[in-house]
Amino acid sequence: MDAQMLTIAQARQELDKGNVSAVELTRACLRIIEALDDKLNACLLVDTEGALAAAEKADERLRQGERGALLGIPYLAKDILMTKGLKTTAASKILENYIAPFSATVIERLEKAGAILLGKANLDEFAHGSSTENSAYGVTKNPWDLSRVPGGSSGGSASAVAAGLCFFALGTDTGGSIRQPASFCNLVGLKPSYGRVSRFGLLSMASSTDTAGPLTRSVEDAALVLGVIAGKDELDATSLNLPVEDYAKDLNQGIKGLRIGVVRSDLNDGLDKEIKESFEKSLISIQKEGAEIIDIELPYSKYSVPVYYVITPSELSSNLARFDGIGWGMSVEESHNLLSFYKENRGHGFGPEAKRRIMLGTFALSAGYADAYYKKAQAVRELIKLDFENAFKQVDVILTPTAPHPAFKIGAQVNDPLAMYLEDIYLSGASLAGLPAISVPGGFVSEEGKDLPYGWQFIAPMMQEKLLLKTAAAWEKINNYSKRRPSF
Repeated sequence: MDAQMLTIAQARQELDKGNVSAVELTRACLRIIEALDDKLNACLLVDTEGALAAAEKADERLRQGERGALLGIPYLAKDILMTKGLKTTAASKILENYIAPFSATVIERLEKAGAILLGKANLDEFAHGSSTENSAYGVTKNPWDLSRVPGGSSGGSASAVAAGLCFFALGTDTGGSIRQPASFCNLVGLKPSYGRVSRFGLLSMASSTDTAGPLTRSVEDAALVLGVIAGKDELDATSLNLPVEDYAKDLNQGIKGLRIGVVRSDLNDGLDKEIKESFEKSLISIQKEGAEIIDIELPYSKYSVPVYYVITPSELSSNLARFDGIGWGMSVEESHNLLSFYKENRGHGFGPEAKRRIMLGTFALSAGYADAYYKKAQAVRELIKLDFENAFKQVDVILTPTAPHPAFKIGAQVNDPLAMYLEDIYLSGASLAGLPAISVPGGFVSEEGKDLPYGWQFIAPMMQEKLLLKTAAAWEKINNYSKRRPSF
């Protein structure tokens, strides 16, 4: 059985019928990892022994007649989520040998559901980046073209799912870090509403926007994973006490009568010409399914990237202050004084992008500048939220491109931080507003003889994941983009 060709839903049927075992699925994934990951560098850790032991337990539960959406399904987790007894490095040298003493709530919920953790996926260090080039452990490659990035910061997760190393992967999304890699790798990437999924055990980048979510091969698969990881967590004060819905139910209802908002100013010169033309054609296809396309305005959305890159470095400079070589992280053996001790640990432990963001954030929060930068950014953030609130009085969901172009070449933007930050141009607004958003395959462009995928983003009102998934599923049925696999 070729695990690369199965969705979670398809594998679920085979497991329930007894046509395949969890151990067989797990061994298949482990073989693919062994065969392909030297080329991709998607995995930072593979827990063969633990995965096979978990698979045996899943098979025993299946033999006893138990059923569940993810029972016996192998997956990878972004290495910024704590996993008890395993390394959790956040792709940083400062946590090179850190063994997590407990698991993140999302990991615990997946374990309880019988999902099988294969290992940990590569990422931009502490989720700082949009290309997975900032990992201390090497660049992850895009399986659609090994000379290109898979996106970031959840690039290892995206590359792994696209190449068939696992059936789904967990990522985190602070300003687009699930959605942009999904676009670059022809996947479905779901960022739930802020508070829909517990953040406990996630090594925080920006506490007010961090969200964990799945990267999958289909919308139905994303719905199945969300149904397991969502819900109130007493260990996370920001998680919301709202019932968890059956997100996979009613995905086939279609979009007849749905009002879909489009921001025409998004379709500017910064958007790849072919992707722009494809977007216009997609609107026609959606209208044929009975949806209404309504032009809307989000006047303050043009400020979302600068606002995001004031607020996020400010929060991460605070969050990363704990990694000082005393309580957390690497620790030098000798130092002249406390200041030099900190400099040695943080100077050698953090990479260039982490240092850049720490300095930006510390500056934005410093005396005399906090009012001009951080507080002003927070004020504009409220206006961005208000924009969305007003828009959702006119429409049910909003549709945008996910990224302005397909995956770019490795190294093409590594020396241009501003260009890298602009990768989030369509994504950071939903993050700042805490809204649920999903990227779905939108099509392909051809460059240098390679077909490169790109995606469309749907945004829904707060806690309206079911509406969001239903809309994304309707788009998925219009085309067969999600069924295409890389052939590297």
